[in-house]
This record gives sequence, structure tokens and C-alpha cells, in this order.
Amino acid sequence: MSLESLISRRRFLTSVGGLAGASLSVPYFVRASALGLCGGVPASDRLVMGSIGSGGKGRHNTGEFLKIPDVQWVAVCDVDRRHAAEDKKQVDGHYGNSDCRIYEDFRDMLAQEKLDAVHVSTPDHWHALASVSAMRAGCDVYCEKPLANSVGEAVAIRDAAKTLQRIVQTGSQERANPKVRFAAELARSGRLGQISRIEVNMPCGDEWHHKQVLAFAGMPEPTAVPEGLNWDLWLGPAPQVGYHERRSHFWWRFILAYGGGEMSDRGAHILDIAQLVLNRDDSGPVEYNARGKRNPANLYDAFMDYQFECTYEDGVKIVGANREPRGLKLVGSEGSLFIHIHGGELDAEPASLLEQQNLEVDLGRSPGHHADFINAVKSRQQPLAGAEVGCRTATLCHLLNIAMLVESPVRWDPQAERIVDQPEAEKLLMPAMRSPWQLT
Repeated sequence: MSLESLISRRRFLTSVGGLAGASLSVPYFVRASALGLCGGVPASDRLVMGSIGSGGKGRHNTGEFLKIPDVQWVAVCDVDRRHAAEDKKQVDGHYGNSDCRIYEDFRDMLAQEKLDAVHVSTPDHWHALASVSAMRAGCDVYCEKPLANSVGEAVAIRDAAKTLQRIVQTGSQERANPKVRFAAELARSGRLGQISRIEVNMPCGDEWHHKQVLAFAGMPEPTAVPEGLNWDLWLGPAPQVGYHERRSHFWWRFILAYGGGEMSDRGAHILDIAQLVLNRDDSGPVEYNARGKRNPANLYDAFMDYQFECTYEDGVKIVGANREPRGLKLVGSEGSLFIHIHGGELDAEPASLLEQQNLEVDLGRSPGHHADFINAVKSRQQPLAGAEVGCRTATLCHLLNIAMLVESPVRWDPQAERIVDQPEAEKLLMPAMRSPWQLT
């Protein structure tokens, strides 16, 4: 069964308001404060934006967009009223007023506000539903990485962007780093010689939160839902379960129903750079071998210990493991280059590689990942991490998780975007969604 049989490339969400409940709704209007100049840019030339997801990363993204004079922020949305209030506070503080509107349900915001673009900074299991719905409402989308929590959902976002002619920027900001772009230019200009493999390091025990996850045991009893949190809406398409603080904010990324663990968290940065270096942004490996350890009886059922190898059609391999330091090493016949995550610091052998100039490949430089998105929205040209890029990187991450789940190598056809002759693995490309949510 091909992926196309799981996802219609012409049918997406039911109408934006079709599933909406009686949550916060206010009429759209333009405040007087929005009609003057903002950083010298007339209101008529500014892009009207809103937030879908106002947690830590969401507020960070809002803050980055507020630095851009071409943007006018009018609304924020989060299922946790506390998060939305914090997001509104920074928006109002930026403009010196109290005009920013708060929504609990993104469908209400999309229906009531006249938005040009949104950022989607929700937990991963919400990325596809929110992004496709926003595109159907006429918005361009900056969506956090990974682009989605499954291969099928990533394809749906990519295909919606193509069909609806919307701009999507995946939040893979590492590829905007000038040092990372220089490293890719070195590799693609042949200065490392023939690259035979990329060695990936993704440690899972080096930080406080990793240690907390590894030390956690069992399945906690549900507790009372905090005031101001719509837990049912937080769960959305995921299975119905009781609330616990270690299941929700931040910690969700280590639970496969909501995220992909380290493989799609930091992996969405590291493996994205591998794709960039190898010039495979419209393709991917054809075989995935991975093994890992997890505890399906634990709240945190994502893989936290793993080894993997994926192979491209030309024989180039990505080999990785739970080891330090975090980053990736490009191994070529004429030298090697290690790219550290995060920050993009480079270690080369020979060191003279870092002094190379007049490279044959020029990938350009980013004005900043958020500014790159705004430029793309205005020009209608693809940003550095468009929907195709995000889809292919997310696919790589999730296929490695699938290989570990089925405990068998997975063969992938990157042109047809389907798993070859493995029905058990094929079923994992697209999760079942809890009614009434659907992505069809």
C-alpha cells in the first residue's frame, strides 16, 4: 500500500470552523495603533501574524518575528491560558498597548482574524492539523521542526503547500547558520573529496531533562488538570488519557504519541544538515537499519539509546549513535569536518580546510531564519527550509524510529514515498487520529 492511499493529495481538513467548539471568539478589527508606522513600514505593507502555540518555543518565535518591522502581531493562541497570556504580554509590551487578542482554539483565530501568516509552535502531534488548517485559511506558515510527528503528516503539509501555493518555513534554524552553510559549501564543492559517510552523534544522557526521563519509571496516575488548561484540546488527535504534568508541557517530546524522542528532536537539526551537505533535500536514504532500547510500559516510551545506519542509493551512509559530542562528522577521501550542534562550530582535518575560499558552490547566507520566512512570504520564493526540505528531513527521522519499532531494516522508495514490501512498517507511516480530528 502506497502512501498516496493513506493521504489524498487533494483533500485536507474539514472546513476550518467545522469542528470548532464554543471557545474564545472575537470579531476582527484594525486598531488605530496598527495604522501608523512600525519601524518605518506602513501598516498596509506589514504582514499580519498570529501565534499557534505560545509555550516557551512559541514565545521565542513570536519575539523573533516582533523584531522584524514588516510584521504586525495581532493575536496569540494556546490551549493553556497562562502561556497565551505571556505571549500577549510580550506583544503588547512591544507595541505599547493592550490590543493583542487571545484565543484558546486556533480554528477560532483563523476564522476571526485576517491573518497573512502564523507560526505553529505546538507539540509535534498538532503540527499537521494546525499547519494545513492555516494554509486552507490563506496563511503562510512557519512551523517548528520536525515538520510533523509522522511521515504521512509531513507529506500532507508539503502537498498542501504545493496545492494551495503557500509558503512554509520549517523551524530548522541550524541550516541558516553561516558556519553550517560554509561547511555544506566545502562538501558540495568537493574540498573534502568523495564523502563516503556522515557520522552522527546524538547523546541522550548529557542534560538534566534527559536524566529525568531516564530515571522516570512506570505510568503515573492522572492528576487534576490545572486551571486554564484545556487538556482535551491539548490532546487533540492523540488518544484520550488523564492529565499529568510530566505528560504535557516540554516532556511530551519523549512520548511517541506526541513526539519522536531525540530522533526527531535534535535529530531534526542534525539529520537536516546531513541532507543539506549531501544535496538531498528532495530525496533521502533508501535503506534504514536501526536498533534501540525503550520501555513501552513507561510514560516515556521513545528510544533513548540507539544505533543506526541509513544508506543512500549511491552508497553514501549516515551512521549514528547515542554518543557525544552532539553533531555530525563529514568523512571524505581528502579530509573530514565536524559540525557541532548547536552553534555550528567547525573542526576540520586538515585544519586548512577552514581557510578555503572561492568555492565552486555558493549557498548564500540567511538574514536570519525568521527574516528569511518573511522575505519568502513577500517574494513568494522558497525559504531555506521549505516544506519539501522539512518533509524529507522529518521522513528520515521517523523512518529510523519505525525501523527500531519493527526491529527490522526498512527499505524506502524516496520517489514514490513508500516503504517497500513491509506492511507492518507501512502502517506506522500515518497515526490514527482521535475523533473528530482528521487529516484526509
